Amino acid sequence: MLADRIRHRRALWASFVGTGIEFYDFYIYATAASLVFGQIFFPPGDPGLAQLAAFATLAVAFFARPVGAAVFGHYGDRIGRKATLVASLLTMGLSTTLVAFLPTYAMAGWIAPLMLCALRFGQGFGLGGEWGGAALLAVENAPPGWRARFGCAPQMGAPAGFFVANGLFLLMGLWLTPAEFAAWGWRIPFLLSAGLVAVGLWIRLKLEETPEFSAALKEAPPPKVPLGEVVQNHGGALVAGTIGAVCCFATYYVATAFLLGWGTKSLGYAMQDFLGVQLVAIFCMAAGIYLAAWLADVRWDPRRVLAGGCAMVAVLGLTIAPLMGAGLPGIFLFLSLLLFAMGFAYGPLGAWLPGLFPPRVRYTGASMTFNIAGVIGGGLTPVIAQALALRFGLMPVGLYLSAAGILSLLALIWARRHD
Repeated sequence: MLADRIRHRRALWASFVGTGIEFYDFYIYATAASLVFGQIFFPPGDPGLAQLAAFATLAVAFFARPVGAAVFGHYGDRIGRKATLVASLLTMGLSTTLVAFLPTYAMAGWIAPLMLCALRFGQGFGLGGEWGGAALLAVENAPPGWRARFGCAPQMGAPAGFFVANGLFLLMGLWLTPAEFAAWGWRIPFLLSAGLVAVGLWIRLKLEETPEFSAALKEAPPPKVPLGEVVQNHGGALVAGTIGAVCCFATYYVATAFLLGWGTKSLGYAMQDFLGVQLVAIFCMAAGIYLAAWLADVRWDPRRVLAGGCAMVAVLGLTIAPLMGAGLPGIFLFLSLLLFAMGFAYGPLGAWLPGLFPPRVRYTGASMTFNIAGVIGGGLTPVIAQALALRFGLMPVGLYLSAAGILSLLALIWARRHD
């Protein structure tokens, strides 16, 4: 019994801390892209177009994520969860740290954004193998009746990583002048990633293999091509899981990357003020994640709770224009409500997506659904939202959010056959 408790505690910490570090890496890039990358990595000119270009580099990682999911999923289903999670963390950490050493456009011309995109691809590749493995590490160690609450451990890494990343940017905005921040201050969060990754590796190297993976190996040899088996035998689950997860990505990248850029550059709020509002609102996301996971274990099930979150997002999308135009209190209210709803559309994914696939191909199946959903829901969302807002205002951005919520809701209703 004591051994089981120790194993559970290690699995939860490794899932939460490792994912939190990887999301920190991912978010410092998104924050820097919202604040400074447009002006330092692209030709001088129209600030709106430079911001579009910076947001376009965000999309590079989303298209890399399914590639990473396929590669890391292959080895995660064949050799185990532990070694694969260590490799994904190293890939992500190295790519993030090297961003700190990149030359600017003024120094190297178009070589600078090309190198930036290459490292952004590395970030996406590493994160493509991270979430699925971390979710399996948690749910495959969960005691009966706790799968959703254990499965929300990697989900809680998202607001934790966001809080640390944006909190660091907020402090630098207070300590540094805008010129100092643009010249060198933005590099500091990327340098700090190296130390955080070392901590994550120390935790993960102490792990044991999950019981469900070990049992699956005893029943049959691992699949030769896990992705092929997923596509051939579990295609319906792959489609349902992918579309069902689209809403959480669209919601998150509107609420964070797009609105941070829009609030500071188009609405004229100080970076510190807007980041402060986002940092407080992110606690609503954390509360939504845990409440949703608790409801998924105790009251309903993960799919029904996810559906409720998507419905909330669909309704809240209609309020973006009036609330974002009501000053910082209105912005805080909108972000708090939207991120709370996003917690419901995100928290139970850690239990629902792995449950769609058998243990022998679960790493590949869960990783592919999550990361293809990231391409559809998150990859181009900041670019699309920025283009819509520049031409038509915020109302079409809200309709875009509502459409994402309705799309995922329909997929979750259709997914009842996979429960």
